[in-house]
Amino acid sequence: MAELNLLQKKILADGVIKSGDVLKVDSFLNHQIDVPFLSELGRQFKRLFANRPVNKILTIEASGIGVACLTAVHMGVPVLFAKKSAGSNMDADVYATEIKSFTHHNVNRVIVSKKYLNAADHVLIIDDFLANGCAIEGLMDLAGQAGATVEGVGICIEKGFQGGGDALRKKGVNLKSLAIIEKMDAGTGTIVFRE
Repeated sequence: MAELNLLQKKILADGVIKSGDVLKVDSFLNHQIDVPFLSELGRQFKRLFANRPVNKILTIEASGIGVACLTAVHMGVPVLFAKKSAGSNMDADVYATEIKSFTHHNVNRVIVSKKYLNAADHVLIIDDFLANGCAIEGLMDLAGQAGATVEGVGICIEKGFQGGGDALRKKGVNLKSLAIIEKMDAGTGTIVFRE
């Protein structure tokens, strides 16, 4: 068995498995944010995508923003996040798509301003979780509407047993996940990572 990486160790130490294939990592990733730890994850994403001409990071509101921002610090590029609602200060000229949320069991209309995403952009999509792949498909749709090039997708935690990541890889998406969970059991509290 391979040695566990930094994120896998953190998941085992601080993650909590809930029924319904839910992994709570809100103590460090998507509620309370362990900034030095996420900065290290951002450094890993920079290394994984160093050979790609990324000029912008694209993520989705809200829990992807933290790791996207810390990745952007290391890559020296801006972050654009797809908003789940248009406030009164949002531009009217937007790209829009619908994304089904695994976690919240609903469909969100997400938007980005056409002012900030265009055909000259080479985007790296970053998110905290990948389950069924719907969020990534939606973000890729937004990039496609803009004519932007998706250089890759970086995921902190992929639920490999739900198949979204494998389906994206079969489509040729340059997807890198820092931790892929092959199976987890709420009853025993065990997590098995893909090697």
